Amino acid sequence: MATACTNGLDTGFVDLGYMKVAVLGVVQGITELLPISSTAHMRIVPALLGWKDPGSAFSAAMQLAALAAVVSYFWSDIRALAEGSLRALVRRDFNDWTFRFVVWIALATVPIGIAGLALSHTLNTCGSPLRTLPVIGISCIVMAALLAIAELYCNHKRTLEHVSLKDAMIVGFAQVGALIPGVSRSGSTLTAALFLDLKREEAARFSFLLGLPAIALAGLKELWELHKAQLDFHGWAVLTVGLFVASLSAFVAIWGLLRILERFSAWPFVFYRAFIGIVLLVGFYAGFLA
Repeated sequence: MATACTNGLDTGFVDLGYMKVAVLGVVQGITELLPISSTAHMRIVPALLGWKDPGSAFSAAMQLAALAAVVSYFWSDIRALAEGSLRALVRRDFNDWTFRFVVWIALATVPIGIAGLALSHTLNTCGSPLRTLPVIGISCIVMAALLAIAELYCNHKRTLEHVSLKDAMIVGFAQVGALIPGVSRSGSTLTAALFLDLKREEAARFSFLLGLPAIALAGLKELWELHKAQLDFHGWAVLTVGLFVASLSAFVAIWGLLRILERFSAWPFVFYRAFIGIVLLVGFYAGFLA
């Protein structure tokens, strides 16, 4: 289905209305923080239901829903890092682990910040070549393969207290891959963290904490772009409904991801990602996904 444009910005969600956006908000919220690609699901679900593509602006703005869920779920970790780093700064104890960890997160955000600004027009423009189904499908399959390799060949024994600046930068550069639709920010950072031999649940925790600045910046930037594009009151109201629903479902998604990684492994996500990638490619070339 065709999407819509507002001053060149991809805003298909506006024409969907409140109920459809609420449904997609649930899907977006769940898939945004699971390593299964929210973009892929935002193409598959509307296509199967005969709805318009909600557009890249919707996916980008939903980062704020993910931010709300991550902050609320990991509030104790975030508060400890903030208070610990501030106390260390007052004492000028720059060797304090919390202070160093916060600095590492800031440095690890620089690569995706630069890449995001460089590719912003390509990513969010109407008819972006990166949002084509073959690109998303191939990305899903490639990431499924990388996640499988991380499960097969890496030792999952390290904890968050063992990470270094080098580890943070590796995950930070991996996060840049999330700009390619289908890769998934959670998928790229979780996979990179698993390759660093972190325990599965610690890898997820590291992924979420390190991604906080990037999630916040992406969401706020998209709100500013929608403001500049002069989105009308109806558009803002529809987006607000999507954000509220997505934040609730994203919180549940974090809980589910951590339970799965603690009790099982990342294999369920490997198989699911590969399946979604195959569905997208077959659907595109067979003609039942436009």
